[in-house]
Amino acid sequence: MDNFIVGAGTALWLGILTSISPCPLATNIAAISFIGKQIGNPRRILLSAILYVAGRMITYLLLGILLVTSILSIPEISNFLQKYMNRLLGPILILVGMFLLGLINIGSFGFGANAKMQARAGAYGIWGAGLLGIIFALSFCPVSAALFFGSLIPISMKYDSRFLLPSLYGIGTGLPVILVGVLIAYGTGLAGKALDRLAEIEKWAKLLTGIIFILAGFYYALQYIFGVQIYR
Repeated sequence: MDNFIVGAGTALWLGILTSISPCPLATNIAAISFIGKQIGNPRRILLSAILYVAGRMITYLLLGILLVTSILSIPEISNFLQKYMNRLLGPILILVGMFLLGLINIGSFGFGANAKMQARAGAYGIWGAGLLGIIFALSFCPVSAALFFGSLIPISMKYDSRFLLPSLYGIGTGLPVILVGVLIAYGTGLAGKALDRLAEIEKWAKLLTGIIFILAGFYYALQYIFGVQIYR
């Protein structure tokens, strides 16, 4: 149970780290701009922010269900993962950690989120915020791809969590929009400062997470690949 709580916390943190990384943060800012059009109506602002986060969460949830279920439903792969998952996690965590530290790079891919899509979402009013959440969640860039496919999915398979961990990740990716939405709704004038702070936090959060991932990866590698007992 304690290990699963750690996995749940990791999933939420990966979502938050994704949300404040440059490319996903840009899409979140676009969403905030969309939500900000409801200015003067705090209730609509908050509802739009919640619908946006719900759209992201549902998208990652469906992707998680599809990927984890598909992989684990194949007996040969399921048996292989049950036997070797802990061994695989070591190299995977090390590679993702190296990526977060900028030691390796991967290309961008995804459906993209152009102005035409945003304009189409605007035709649906506040419900368009949910549509934007779906579109932006599918707009994978290197950071979100590495964290989702390289970290969240392996962790979800390890704990056989098709629903909770992908949902927590999705919630994490939208938390800045909720935060800024609240600031906009109540007219505190702190929305812009909050975004600036998130940009500053991202650099240190990525550095710290990258180091932790590499250390955890070496731990798993030593423990499960080389048989070195760290704790006796």
